[in-house]
Amino acid sequence: MWWTLLVMGAAAKDIYRATLPDGRTVFTDQRRDASAEIYLLDTPSKVLVAPVSSRGVPLLDAWDDRFVSASLRYGVAAELLKAVCLAESAMNPSAKSYKGAMGLMQLMPGTALGLGVSDPWDPDQNIDGGARYIRQMLDEFHDNTRHAVAAYHAGPANVEKYGGIPPFEATQIYVERVMRFYDHFLYTRPIAEADPG
Repeated sequence: MWWTLLVMGAAAKDIYRATLPDGRTVFTDQRRDASAEIYLLDTPSKVLVAPVSSRGVPLLDAWDDRFVSASLRYGVAAELLKAVCLAESAMNPSAKSYKGAMGLMQLMPGTALGLGVSDPWDPDQNIDGGARYIRQMLDEFHDNTRHAVAAYHAGPANVEKYGGIPPFEATQIYVERVMRFYDHFLYTRPIAEADPG
């Protein structure tokens, strides 16, 4: 009952989740310190994910074998890799952002270089590099998936600075979108492992 009232009463505001020093978790409509994370946005239409299908994203399942391989190599869920890739490039290996991010998982030139990705336009190298970077972010943020995803988008320095998901609207929306894709791939449209033949 309390949970229902909280959500209904807060329908017109963002809801934040914070862990108190004594370990209790609280939900509030006011961000009182940097450790509070966005829990529910008051503008869900900015985050809503359209039904994910190969009709809307023709290459939706084209890279599944690479996600599975990278998952096994780096210990990152293939569904998370696919969710990040979908949010970053809509599975387009030729995608290039106005900031210079390249390929499927939108690696920045410096990041690609640091990950040993010599050709960011090569889907195998790009997915491998993106998976390795997500693994690094998961390690840095103690396997907190939401913080790792935020670091992928806004950089680890910003996640450290704010003690969690930065208060940047674009990053908050990005994290929610990736997490919804991740849930979709986990529970509704799982990645089918290739038949070893």
